[in-house]
Amino acid sequence: MKKFLLALLLFACGNAAAGGKKALFTPATAPEIRFVGRAEKSPDGSLAFDWSGSYFTIRFEGRRCAMRASDTGRNYYNVFVDGKPHRMVTVAGADSTIVLAEGLSRGIHTMLVQKRTEGEQGRTTLRGIETDGVLLAAPAAPGRHIEFIGDSHTCGYGTEGKSVKEPFTPQTENCNLAWGCIVARCFGADYTLIAHSGQGIVRNWGDEKEVSDCTMRERMLRTFDMDPESRWNFNDYKPDIVVVKLGSNDFSTDFVPSEKAFNESYAQALRQLREAYGPVPVLCVAPSDNTIILGYLETFLREQQDPNLHVTAMLPGITNWDSDMGANFHPNHRGQRKMAMSVIPYISTITGWEIPAETVE
Repeated sequence: MKKFLLALLLFACGNAAAGGKKALFTPATAPEIRFVGRAEKSPDGSLAFDWSGSYFTIRFEGRRCAMRASDTGRNYYNVFVDGKPHRMVTVAGADSTIVLAEGLSRGIHTMLVQKRTEGEQGRTTLRGIETDGVLLAAPAAPGRHIEFIGDSHTCGYGTEGKSVKEPFTPQTENCNLAWGCIVARCFGADYTLIAHSGQGIVRNWGDEKEVSDCTMRERMLRTFDMDPESRWNFNDYKPDIVVVKLGSNDFSTDFVPSEKAFNESYAQALRQLREAYGPVPVLCVAPSDNTIILGYLETFLREQQDPNLHVTAMLPGITNWDSDMGANFHPNHRGQRKMAMSVIPYISTITGWEIPAETVE
């Protein structure tokens, strides 16, 4: 009998040593979890969000980490451990425990979890984090923040597609490989992506109207991309610069909005940004689809007489239509890097942030 009890004790100790101890749960709104993006906080300690690129970071001492979450649809997340890509996970349906990493080396680890798909794919509710060790103080904020307002290029639509002939699927959407996130990494900045595929500033993709009923000028005010009744409070963060790249969808399907309609819509968006953030620099980026947009924006710049309003362009020919393209004629990581590099010098000049010597991915 003594031998049996001794064997049982040794078995239990072995299980504990192998990571069998009870997981520690921390609610999503705890200060140890640093969330970046627009989210709705609930009294139960959960966070709900849907914008592309929403992310959180943690530090913990242990070998395993998981998140407790649900989703109204199906969303894909990038997981980075100690600054390196670790895996992609899926959040779908009712509350479940999603393992983010396990079998890590013993010690302290930093983790970043990023929503790589956009709001159309669903709204995630993060209940909290489970770790097999102590959750430490959250990583410090970098002290820089860029807000990007854009369309499918900013969302990373089709960035992981292998050719232009490949149809889009949510699995190939990865905002982390898109120009906005690349720019943010260049400057070591936090970022928010207020972006939705197919949207314009005055007209959306394929709309028969010159002025669509709802474009990014309305969506930019929302807590949730897909909820027209939600209203963001604009108090949780204030960006150092706002970068707007819209216009591709406005000129889709051979329709040309008038300069008056385009610039009036842009002026409304600018008024909203000024009311929300005050005199922060706003950089308007003309997409490479055509030069008409750049002409409109140059007129807009003269009309506004705003010292903190700036205009630049991704000129035609910056990317090719072969090796720079992913799914459905949208830029892949190679093309997105070129787009990012065309904007980085302007942001550096406007903000005074130095451009690092090393290549940014």
